[in-house]
Amino acid sequence: MRLARVLLVLALVGAPALAQQATNAFNDPFLQATSAIPNCPTPAGPLYTPDEVRAEAHVRAQHGTSCYRSGRCRLPNSYLYDAEIAPRVVQFLRQDERFANSSVWVIGRQRLVFLLGCAASREQAAEMERSVGLVDDVMGVVNWLSLPGQAPTYTVAPAR
Repeated sequence: MRLARVLLVLALVGAPALAQQATNAFNDPFLQATSAIPNCPTPAGPLYTPDEVRAEAHVRAQHGTSCYRSGRCRLPNSYLYDAEIAPRVVQFLRQDERFANSSVWVIGRQRLVFLLGCAASREQAAEMERSVGLVDDVMGVVNWLSLPGQAPTYTVAPAR
């Protein structure tokens, strides 16, 4: 009986933590493009708690379709581009030798590309942002790159 009570208490205490387990519920693309800088903090990626998913779902439905209704998108939802854009950005970054000495991850969200990780220099980060903005269907680039040794400007993945 005592064991049952302990298990019940543990289940009740752990339930809120499990209920708020963050996942990539919207399947936002999250890909590593380069990996040359050792000890570059790994981004956590696009993670959402169940509460955030509920809040974000309405915004995504409204913003995703407004692009199509306004004539700025050929697809009926701007989020439909992300699965195509992110791999093309990764391919571009891997093939451009100017970026070979970086460690960069890419997140695609609503035709925006988020660059996370470490660039070898401020100039490289700026050039990467400018160049990625030229990839087909990319509406904008959010540059969250830092230099080696600097604190990251993005949420870091938990240590394993």
